[in-house]
Amino acid sequence: MDKTLVIGCRTTENELLAVMRAAGISYDLVWIEARLHNVKKKLNKALSDLISEAENYDTILFATGFCGNSVLGLESSHARLVLPRVDDCTSLLIGGTRNKSSWMDSYFLTECWLKSKGNIWDEYKHAVARYGSERADKIFQVMFAHYKRITLIDTGCYDLVKTRETASEIARAFSLDLNVLPGTLSYLTDLLTGNWEPDRFLIVPPHSRISSEDLSRLS
Repeated sequence: MDKTLVIGCRTTENELLAVMRAAGISYDLVWIEARLHNVKKKLNKALSDLISEAENYDTILFATGFCGNSVLGLESSHARLVLPRVDDCTSLLIGGTRNKSSWMDSYFLTECWLKSKGNIWDEYKHAVARYGSERADKIFQVMFAHYKRITLIDTGCYDLVKTRETASEIARAFSLDLNVLPGTLSYLTDLLTGNWEPDRFLIVPPHSRISSEDLSRLS
């Protein structure tokens, strides 16, 4: 019987667990921390280590995106790897990378993004405590210069009212608009239930390495 492991990112924890409950799925699950996305080499190493440690599994499902091509070069000697063809976890929750085109001026949030270690709001408050509000504001104005809005993805998996309050506070602090964008769990549902259409999922057989060509196709 095929044994499956799911690698999940903490930024989509609410959504992944909700889909598993709804589908009655009890696959083994391991998490990667959101802060690893800040350094691609560290994320690649963490994923590679998880694959190596998962020697008793036949299939490894990545409930993540390609995440800055941090999955490049990953391979398994014992399991097939299945990855959504999306650039990051944001696209995973809005139905694909192409759906992001009209939202490129957005900084995206969900409850789990705000709960993750080293999130942008914690970084801002740390900067205020260390440098004072005036200097911190200047630093973050530069960081957010190409953003026009904070976009909260409503996945239906968390308390939107409470999270929107925090998102509004962030938007005011950074002089940005606030929008709410309906999310979707379709990608996570298809990933976990085996509906792996080739144009939406990358399937990597054992002893095959993820190449740049593999990552060039996004949905």
